Amino acid sequence: MSMQDKINELLELRAKAKLGGGEKRIEKQHQQGKMTARERINLLLDEGSFEEFDMFVTHRCVNFGLEKETYLADGVVTGYGSVNGRLVFVYAQDFTTFGGSLSETQAAKICKVLDQAMKMGAPVVGINDSGGARIQEGVNSLAGYAEIFQRNILASGVIPQISAIFGPCAGGAVYSPALTDFIMMIKNTSYMFVTGPKVVKTVTGETVSTEDLGGASIHSTKSGVAQFVADDETHGIEMIKHLLSFLPSNNMEAPPKYDCTDPIERVDNKLNEIIPDSPNKPYDIKEVVLSIIDNQDFLEVLPLYAKNIVTGFARMGGMTVGIVANQPAYLAGVLDINASRKGARFIRFCDAFNIPIVTLVDVPGYLPGTGQEYGGLILHGAKILYAYGEATVPKVTVILRKNYGGAYCVMSSKHLRGDINYAWPTAEIAVMGGKGAIEILMGKEIKAIEDPEKLNEFMNEKEIEYRQQFANPYVAAKYGYLDDVIEPRNTRYRIIKALMSLQTKRLENPPKKHDNLPL
Repeated sequence: MSMQDKINELLELRAKAKLGGGEKRIEKQHQQGKMTARERINLLLDEGSFEEFDMFVTHRCVNFGLEKETYLADGVVTGYGSVNGRLVFVYAQDFTTFGGSLSETQAAKICKVLDQAMKMGAPVVGINDSGGARIQEGVNSLAGYAEIFQRNILASGVIPQISAIFGPCAGGAVYSPALTDFIMMIKNTSYMFVTGPKVVKTVTGETVSTEDLGGASIHSTKSGVAQFVADDETHGIEMIKHLLSFLPSNNMEAPPKYDCTDPIERVDNKLNEIIPDSPNKPYDIKEVVLSIIDNQDFLEVLPLYAKNIVTGFARMGGMTVGIVANQPAYLAGVLDINASRKGARFIRFCDAFNIPIVTLVDVPGYLPGTGQEYGGLILHGAKILYAYGEATVPKVTVILRKNYGGAYCVMSSKHLRGDINYAWPTAEIAVMGGKGAIEILMGKEIKAIEDPEKLNEFMNEKEIEYRQQFANPYVAAKYGYLDDVIEPRNTRYRIIKALMSLQTKRLENPPKKHDNLPL
């Protein structure tokens, strides 16, 4: 064979590998509104930057006649490239080859990418589109999953890990995405569950569709499993790129800094009027968020789950920040089990990757009731408290309105090592709301008043008195628990100045093997 013949053979093999399971299966993938593994990678990475690993890998299984059917690359495309010029490692399961099912060799390819990413300190994007374990391979396939899980665990908090579910993801396969930082799903074409509708029917007798059991709408609203939902794959990949733009490549780096085109000293007079006169009236906290961040560019995380708390990434003065804000427009912004879990996970991600946390507070307290208590509100509610107390990144807090009881302590207060804590003049910081406080403090006097009209008058008068005396920011400011009371319209400038002053912050937690947070 001449040199040219050998080169031709290489080119033929490459062309064959790029076809995956063949043209018919590729066509079928397209008919389902799905792209192929390589199309997805090419859309994600900068043009011409993809370097593929292990194109010539094939499975080694001889059970059930599988040796008669082999495909180059074995159902997953792996390698690295760049996203907006920054190194990113990728793997994308290829549904056209054995339904993207996981074999021992496919797992080894994914593990290689994860190992390389750890060595280089670069993010990993995994695109899942797989029928699950390759049954013919038995325990070797399961071993492959466990090898991947182990790497996800060790990489957690070291490099950002993003999972894109662009098709089926069921059984053991769901636990790799669950161990990563963010999960993205696509409306109508992706699903995730531990056991499918048939098994559910057999075991529990429930009849449920694939979509209702584990579709994007379920995991973005009911379970909180998926942080992002996209309309289609192109939209999904754009969202992943947007997310990566906020993140550092690893835990030893600062997040990327961009030139700020939005004036730092920009004031917004609308903020001086956003808080309603009545303490029971809602307003939309997202209006405040969009007003203070750069260019209204806010990537919300879990926007449809636990809407009483808002979490997401933005920039302020060109610096990445994580925003955590109570949402008075939903359940009065109360903290409950789901909001606490959502907030805690987001705070811990920011802390792991050196992203300062900006907290906007308007919280009446924790949600009462048997549903919450039986569900473990004490434990789950402590998660957000733990996350704030544990975080060593810069923490800037602004109290807008209500900040009552335990929720005062929890929401990045001075006592949980908040670096700079501000309040608007409308802030009400107290052990509890006025009505409840008066009922406890003046129980005897209330009982003595028999006339309902007089009682009403008395209650209103005392409530106003209480709010003037206690439910204001100046009591907390007097003790130094607030650094300043600020005019709402200046909030953007004051937060950015605070963040600039905190860029050299150094704070270490006590040495330990690891913590034991309330799970």
